[in-house]
Amino acid sequence: MKKRAIVSVAVATVLVGAAMTLSADDQREDQGNHRQQDASRVRRGFAIAPVHLSLRNKNPELVGLGSYLVNAAGGCNDCHTRPSYLPGGDPFQGEAPIINAEQYLTGGRQFGPFTSKNLTPDEHGRPAGLTWEEFEHAIRTGRDPDDASHILQVMPWPVYANLTDRDLRAIYEFLRAIPSRPDNPNPGP
Repeated sequence: MKKRAIVSVAVATVLVGAAMTLSADDQREDQGNHRQQDASRVRRGFAIAPVHLSLRNKNPELVGLGSYLVNAAGGCNDCHTRPSYLPGGDPFQGEAPIINAEQYLTGGRQFGPFTSKNLTPDEHGRPAGLTWEEFEHAIRTGRDPDDASHILQVMPWPVYANLTDRDLRAIYEFLRAIPSRPDNPNPGP
């Protein structure tokens, strides 16, 4: 009986050890896959950036990932660029897309009483004039950075609030890397 108990404990120990080894191997494989996926998204982000990016004093990996999130996943151009596409380059007209790089993310699109903001960096390199903390707070809470008593009504912040800290930081880093431009001079519908 004692011998059987010892054998059972030994077998259980071997099985637990094997499971832990497999689990660690699986985790390493998952981490490798995530790194490959991130690298792929970073490359794609650089490939689809519609404007020249300044990488000086910025994390290139975050800039590329941020471009991917803004330009491939987020659709920020649709609301923060007016017009979003150049004549002859409107995908909603069946044309190959040509983003309006001159007004890229300079705001000006009207949504009833609301106007989309200029997201390009200010003279201090802060996107929309916001520090990282202000940007994160606005995205996580939906509070208008210019007036905290107002909740952003058009911005899909309830969705973006669920992004990881790293993804939000990547978006901020990308917005720091785009050219600074004045507010869109032609706001309209």
